[in-house]
Amino acid sequence: MYYPINLLFVNIVLLCLDVLLAFIAFFQLCRIHLQNQRVGWTSQKVLHLMIGSSNCGYFVYFLCMVVATCKRWLCWSNLCGFVLMALPRILFLAAFLLLLSFWADLCHQTNDEEDGVEEHNSQQPLLESSKNKTGLSNIDMRRKCCSFQGIHVGSRQKFVIVVIMLNVFLMIAFAAIIRIGAGKNPSHSLVVVRVYVDFLTTSVLLMGGAFGCYGFLLFSKWRRVRSEKASSEMRKVVGLAVVSVLCFTSSSLIALLSDVLLFHHWNPKEIIGIEAPVLLILHHVLGTSVPFALDYGS
Repeated sequence: MYYPINLLFVNIVLLCLDVLLAFIAFFQLCRIHLQNQRVGWTSQKVLHLMIGSSNCGYFVYFLCMVVATCKRWLCWSNLCGFVLMALPRILFLAAFLLLLSFWADLCHQTNDEEDGVEEHNSQQPLLESSKNKTGLSNIDMRRKCCSFQGIHVGSRQKFVIVVIMLNVFLMIAFAAIIRIGAGKNPSHSLVVVRVYVDFLTTSVLLMGGAFGCYGFLLFSKWRRVRSEKASSEMRKVVGLAVVSVLCFTSSSLIALLSDVLLFHHWNPKEIIGIEAPVLLILHHVLGTSVPFALDYGS
């Protein structure tokens, strides 16, 4: 089957961008781990792991889309394509919800402003062992980095885990509905996917608003603190909050107000001209690539 040249170019550009971002994320993860091997899973490590995994998922999705269309994979429009489309987006939500949970911790902590800033360290363990011992052997260090036994997760991080698990179960439920209705009514699958895409898009839109609110709260809190670290952290938070609101809003509006994502996935031959490819690039770059790239520096 012929694949439109304009969409082939779009897919190549996007998968190359995802490969680059995934490489940077995993490189950063390895670099941070090698700098301090005695520290277990920190918030920064987990964020880079999720970012890299999400970009790898998008790379697989864009690559398989071209192959599936050209080779006429029957399972692509029924089940496989939907799962490969949804999983990277769920990882994307997980990464930024996790970051948002730490912003919430900073806003609601009981310590004073100065202590709050000093304790905001990207190397702070996210999954912290309940017993810290000095003089760990090499075996103990490897066990701490690779094992999740005896870990302690904050209450807001537990909430993030619950939300992501619910999203996974919801994806499985929608995939089952698509699989059951496959072949009986082709438009039925499009309606189901439209509902799921709108749900994820609305979640991203709300998450952008939450970043804006907590970014304003942290800015108000740290503005009263006169220290160089407070100013540095304030600039990072404000920058990420503004970018998140603008990028998530723009990307969500493209997904909600147009059917370009559905045509791109299920019927690429319906996409003609230059408007749809431009919207696809803007949706992906603004919705994922730009926030991910800015998050590397946080």
